[in-house]
Amino acid sequence: MVLHNRRALRRLLYAPGELGLARAYVSGDLDVEGDLADGFRRIWALTRSGAVRGAKLGPRDWAEALRLAVRLGVVGPPPAPPAEEARLSGKLHTLLRDKSAIAHHYDLGNAFYQLLMDESMAYSSAYWTSEEEGYDLEQAQWDKLELICRKLGLRPGMRLLDVGCGWGSLLVHAAKHHGVTAVGITLSAEQLQHVRGRLVQHDLEDRVEVRRQDYRELRDEPFDAVASIEMGEHVGEENYPEYTRTLYRMLKPTGRLVLQQMSRGAVAPGGGAFIERYIAPDMTMRPLSRTLGHLETAGFEIRDVHALREHYVRTVRAWEKTLEGNWDDVVALIGESGARVWRLYLVGGALAFEENRMGVDQILAVRTSEDGLSALPATREWS
Repeated sequence: MVLHNRRALRRLLYAPGELGLARAYVSGDLDVEGDLADGFRRIWALTRSGAVRGAKLGPRDWAEALRLAVRLGVVGPPPAPPAEEARLSGKLHTLLRDKSAIAHHYDLGNAFYQLLMDESMAYSSAYWTSEEEGYDLEQAQWDKLELICRKLGLRPGMRLLDVGCGWGSLLVHAAKHHGVTAVGITLSAEQLQHVRGRLVQHDLEDRVEVRRQDYRELRDEPFDAVASIEMGEHVGEENYPEYTRTLYRMLKPTGRLVLQQMSRGAVAPGGGAFIERYIAPDMTMRPLSRTLGHLETAGFEIRDVHALREHYVRTVRAWEKTLEGNWDDVVALIGESGARVWRLYLVGGALAFEENRMGVDQILAVRTSEDGLSALPATREWS
């Protein structure tokens, strides 16, 4: 670890731990020589072993620490956080604040995300079905989209709702390859613009509708199938019951839901200080069991849970490789500090999935009929 100036020490002094390190790295006050992922791996290993513990300082220790801080020149006001840090205001998860939180992450500009992602513009874990040379992220994302459509049992003429549709990957895939009509909703103005362009490109304007709309504002007739892919993390714990009730309300009896969502342990429900300040403000992840409980309380029958944790490791590493390969172009679009935010995010994210500190699952649920009919096949026909 290389500290380039005294400001780096002040950042660590005023915000010890993850946030101070992130601020110092993003601002360029601190660098890591060698492999960044390996550095993270070593830090987490020390944490797990108990080797890193808070020191118990007495009065003499504090006096010596203060003298050392003066000699090092780190006594002074706290440095301002980098401009990339989110500064949201207002009550958590109101309609207005949720729009601001989504804009912070997803409205960086479509040009940036087009550099980062593959042609599908799918910003969620892929589904890697082959180890053959040449099998890449674009093919793995196609396999993920196809898996979702098969789990939903999509057929020509069915109506699909995509809650948190992103850049439209599932909408386009389901309409082109499964003959459905579809509605997608997003809070991101940039995503809305991009999806509308894709619908024109693929001649799907008469079959797919996209809106800038909150899930709480949905008033449509029930759909044959509903998908929500890695959107539930943005809902918040307090509003999650309303989210699952809305998904249930939007389905016809015997309609299927595919919910893909990240998870983590009960002792760490959020994404951590760095994620919450720089990547996904107000993000909340919960244990898988709690998500299943919310779905069941809303009325769903859980039919299948498919863990994709290792698939996300490969997905995030593919994005990180693309980021490094397009580094100069990324810096030109979002600046050096913005690019460093994303490097830190992707390297740390891949490691979190690798070490089982975070997970991701595809959940298949059904709204049964009044007499309990699910209309699902007796076997997993999507396997």
